[in-house]
Amino acid sequence: MKLPLNPPSFESLFRGLRPDLLQRLLKHRDPLVDGRYLHWDELRHRTPPEGVSSEQWWLAIRLARNALLSELPLFDKDGRPFSVAIPDPVQIRLYHLDQDAAGQLRVPDGLNIDENNQRYLLHSLREEAITSSQLEGASTTRRVAEAMLRDGRKPRDRSEAMIYNNYQAMNHLRGLKGEPITPDRILELHSMLTINTLDDPAGSGQLRRDDEVRVTDNRDGALLHQPPSHLELPARLERLCAFANQSVDTTPFVHPAVRAILLHFMVGYDHPFVDGNGRTARALFYWAMARSGYWLTEFLSISQFLRRAPRQYVQAYLHTETDGGDTTYFVVHQLDTLNRAIDSLHDYLAGKTKEKRANAKLVAIWPALNLHLNSRQLALINHALNHPHEAYRMSSHQKAHQVVYQTARTDLLGLEELGLLDRTQEGKAFVFYAPENLRERLARVGR
Repeated sequence: MKLPLNPPSFESLFRGLRPDLLQRLLKHRDPLVDGRYLHWDELRHRTPPEGVSSEQWWLAIRLARNALLSELPLFDKDGRPFSVAIPDPVQIRLYHLDQDAAGQLRVPDGLNIDENNQRYLLHSLREEAITSSQLEGASTTRRVAEAMLRDGRKPRDRSEAMIYNNYQAMNHLRGLKGEPITPDRILELHSMLTINTLDDPAGSGQLRRDDEVRVTDNRDGALLHQPPSHLELPARLERLCAFANQSVDTTPFVHPAVRAILLHFMVGYDHPFVDGNGRTARALFYWAMARSGYWLTEFLSISQFLRRAPRQYVQAYLHTETDGGDTTYFVVHQLDTLNRAIDSLHDYLAGKTKEKRANAKLVAIWPALNLHLNSRQLALINHALNHPHEAYRMSSHQKAHQVVYQTARTDLLGLEELGLLDRTQEGKAFVFYAPENLRERLARVGR
């Protein structure tokens, strides 16, 4: 990845600037360009307003941003405070986030998220565990990873361990959303995330003890970021926890969602561990959002979108670091990611509505099924119709519907008794498969 160019220094921009030109520049004083918070490396390729150079245009933009920037109690490796601006588009996004993630979710007709929240929560936890780990190199396929988490199987290799650990850690954090975060809890979280995944197991749950850790481009090995000295890490972690635990009444005010995003940013910037920094950063983001009442965040996966565009994710860090510690670039990027995650949840719920209607249609075609099958069995049969050769186990059915083992056993054996599933045995466990002629068998049951 090519590093973004540093913006021109203020000293060079003001050098030789005539008062009449300064007055002209003030007419173009706007923190945004076409509604976007552009970095100098992007702005320099655009045509400036008539009568001013690209450098002078940048000066006008920086003057407008300086009026919005607030210093944060968080510092770069040279001891300079980071800052953040909240221009109008960011305020609008935060308003909608408050409405969508902390208020009442608008769902498609015929679907009640409260009645099915455990199923949707399990879906999002699995999605985040898988994609957050894949973002950091886990190579296990989604199908294998989902089966492992659904069946509760122990991981077989490092990639599976990354995903399994992430899933366990996210569940652990759900129990801490009412608690303050501390350095010890962050170390415990890191230990959970990295057990059986590090070259040196001694690094699990421990701050790095040297400055050998660097952020490099995976393709060419180019240095992208040199984190702060390991000697500073204990103090930096204490400061970060104090910031994370501040109440909303603390001044200067930092919006709770922005605070959660900055917590994500700082763990990535400090890189306090030999590995697993990204997973730890994203997990702490979820903790902070849940602690601030953004209940919907538990049902979202941000990593699936970060994984689709990793370049933009890294670039948001680099833009901040090369523009005087202005974290607005990272905040804007993460708010965009959250917006896409919320839209994805709406799409998922719409798909579940379609599935529910398909179940109803199934009963309408074969009314007698309503006498034989409960809602869980109908959901499984509908899934089997769309996923031939899928294996169904009692443990996975139990977890998917949050029922006791005996209920799951009764469901699957009942479907076998009706001739809708075929049973085999793997070791001591039963495994059920949908037959090739499932629709024909359904017709017979429905008569």
